[in-house]
Amino acid sequence: MLPTQLNELRQLLAHTMQAIGVEAELAASVTPSLERPRQADHGDLATNLAMQLARPLKKSPRAVAEQLVAALMEQPGATDLIAQAEIAGPGFINFRLTPAAHQRVVHEVLTQGEQFGQQPSNGQQVMLEFVSANPTGPLHVGHGRQAALGDVLGNLLASQGWKVHREFYYNDAGAQIHNLALSVQARGRGISPDDPSFPADGYRGDYIAEIARAFVARETVQVNGQPPETATGDLDDLDAVRRFAVACLRREQDLDLAAFGVSFDRYYLESSLYTDGKVEEAVARLVAGGHTFEQDGALWLRTTDYGDDKDRVMRKSEGGYTYFVPDVAYHLGKWQRGFTQAINIQGSDHHGTVARVRAGLQALDMGIPKGYPDYVLHKMVRVMRNGEEVKISKRAGSYVTLRDLIEWSGGGDETRGRDAVRFFLISRKGDTEFTFDVDLALSRSDENPVYYVQYAHARICSILAQAAERGGQSAGAEGRGAHIDRLTAPTEYALMARMAAFPAMLTEAARELAPHQLAYYLKDLAADFHAFYNAERVLVDDAELQSARMALLEAVRTVLRRGMALIGVSAPERL
Repeated sequence: MLPTQLNELRQLLAHTMQAIGVEAELAASVTPSLERPRQADHGDLATNLAMQLARPLKKSPRAVAEQLVAALMEQPGATDLIAQAEIAGPGFINFRLTPAAHQRVVHEVLTQGEQFGQQPSNGQQVMLEFVSANPTGPLHVGHGRQAALGDVLGNLLASQGWKVHREFYYNDAGAQIHNLALSVQARGRGISPDDPSFPADGYRGDYIAEIARAFVARETVQVNGQPPETATGDLDDLDAVRRFAVACLRREQDLDLAAFGVSFDRYYLESSLYTDGKVEEAVARLVAGGHTFEQDGALWLRTTDYGDDKDRVMRKSEGGYTYFVPDVAYHLGKWQRGFTQAINIQGSDHHGTVARVRAGLQALDMGIPKGYPDYVLHKMVRVMRNGEEVKISKRAGSYVTLRDLIEWSGGGDETRGRDAVRFFLISRKGDTEFTFDVDLALSRSDENPVYYVQYAHARICSILAQAAERGGQSAGAEGRGAHIDRLTAPTEYALMARMAAFPAMLTEAARELAPHQLAYYLKDLAADFHAFYNAERVLVDDAELQSARMALLEAVRTVLRRGMALIGVSAPERL
């Protein structure tokens, strides 16, 4: 049911309550639920309004339901929307919509086109931080899941009127970056990863040797519009090695993201929090607020005052801040930049960070809400290929890279590989385990969800092209000339009902931070189309019926294309 129709029904129910004598104060306190019944033969929508009113009206739910149904059908315009209202069970009211109410969605989709389901600007902005990988290696499949979840969530939020800012936070400071520099230095000196003198916590992938060769050759690398970084070739200058290695891997990750079709509005360097004094500023504010204490030569934050299970060290006794301190400074900066809504998409191994960062932000006493920022935590991804789990990549040394997965899943076709990886990685709720089956991604079968959806789109394109060749007229931008009232078959009703649910699905998926709902929806819409295709013919001798079904398929194609665009996958016209 379209959002406008839901509002019409809610208004009818409000007027109905008034008609049966429900006091205004009671009516205002009741919000009738309107949900699709679990069983399709129970109708199109159901409400428990009678049960909500029964106790205050001191009547049985069924008695209230009888009053409501009788009065509802007397309301002006009710019969344009509702064909039948039936009482079920203890007092549920099931509604069956009129054919015209079902058919309205075709006109709405063809009128709004690619804007179907788009909400106007709400005047608010939201920051999404995702991927945020340490620049110590290529992006792995876990980063890929983050990239897919974050990018699609951004598209969903934008569809609901948010101004979306995407940010990548580079952890370019700390022990891991130091180990990266040592690893490159060692490879540059001819020390292999198997050598006992190779850094114990070093990085062993082939890409380290590539960076070392480039450094010795004094190559230049360009990253994200930053000033070019030219290698000095001096392996004794560890800082120069570090700068060049980080630049190389930032560029490597840029290539990973470009292959995946993901871009960011800003790349934020952790190191800048130190050089700009942001970390010291945050620490000074926490100390001045009385939320810290000294113990055993270390500086601690009283995070237990804000729900953490124990207090946390901020500055270690040997010097240097623990990793959550720059995180607090970074998120303070988000708030100060005006992002009153911030969402972080991170791996589930960051679970412990949530309480610490939020506690630190609360301790700043700056009016930052307790639940700031929001988090979407995801579990890692297992990769299966040729029936076996793949755990390593020759190039990365210890994990499967995102570009490996794209290459394998496309069978040499980068677009196909990107489509499969993006769709698969958002097809499950983020906090569930996920196994990526490369063989399934390569298959052209109904079991492959992205192929199943794309095939529905391509089949519609083929039908409409055949109709045009036979002289069939397009329904036009608004469905003018199409006899929509001829759409009365069960499979046609199912398609129209599914399309009508699209705007509400987008709203819920954005509100619940649940991109997987979009993948589920597209598979269901494709299934409804395939059921229609198997039951009905579009190219019929009845010109009115053909025009109606062409309009229906144009609408379905539009919604499929709109949904696939939000996921970031292509909508091919032939497969």
